Amino acid sequence: MSIPKEIEDYNKGLSVGDKGICDALALVIDRHLPDAESKIWHRHPVWFLEGNPIVGYHKLKDCICLLFWSGQSFDEPGLAPEGSFKAAEVRYLAEDQISALVLKRWLKKAIAIQWDYKNIVKRKGKLERLK
Repeated sequence: MSIPKEIEDYNKGLSVGDKGICDALALVIDRHLPDAESKIWHRHPVWFLEGNPIVGYHKLKDCICLLFWSGQSFDEPGLAPEGSFKAAEVRYLAEDQISALVLKRWLKKAIAIQWDYKNIVKRKGKLERLK
């Protein structure tokens, strides 16, 4: 599967260092989530499985933030809780901070461990575990 042009365009709009981080993330994510749909969602690159957001990244003031929607359930070092639901994040300042092996492990867990964000509005903010 190839990275959509809109995600490539997002990455191209960043500084050289941030673009390197995002290009590296997109390649690993795309490789290990072959059944995912990827697109710009709420102005950021996001990968979905069956309409459920799994992983995405975005530019913060001083770093690139990689977010796993169900990441708090992965029980993995290196991921910090984010928000009031089940999301977890890691922040990158440089491309060489990315471990493809660690990212691959997190992506495998992202497939296996999913909370149903797709229907969170319908369930009035209540998350249910999928699979």
